[in-house]
Amino acid sequence: MNRTKRKIFETSMQLFAKKGYEATSIEEITAVVGVAKGTLYYHFSSKEEIFNFLVEEGMKLLKNSIQIKMQSLNNATDKLRAIVLIQIKVMAKYEDFISILLSQLWGNEARNNTCKNYVFDYLKIIENTIQEGIDSGEFVKLNPEILASRYICINMF
Repeated sequence: MNRTKRKIFETSMQLFAKKGYEATSIEEITAVVGVAKGTLYYHFSSKEEIFNFLVEEGMKLLKNSIQIKMQSLNNATDKLRAIVLIQIKVMAKYEDFISILLSQLWGNEARNNTCKNYVFDYLKIIENTIQEGIDSGEFVKLNPEILASRYICINMF
């Protein structure tokens, strides 16, 4: 990612987290970044594209970090511990990203559904890890979907 695109990305993330998606305008983003609208539109075709890129990159970072760490672990208990630690680190380092993601979980617009889908994909990682623990006998047999939902709620809020 080049410097201008990174600056647009970081500024948008800060503004979306502070003011909300709806209250943040393209004009405000360009003013804070210090670029012309044409420069912004060279990198992103719309505010929606900036938002989608931001959420996609944030979720990639979280999921890739978890997958890399989990490759070196042999049991579900250690994998769940790793997920908790990585989730806490990501939440601390990228607080604006988490605020944006959580603020967009309610509603039926495209960006709301995009955020929901990313969260559900993330929950699948936790569900699969819990199922792995059930299958190996590490965990008692319970519904992995319910446990994963509770798990993420406890750790995010």
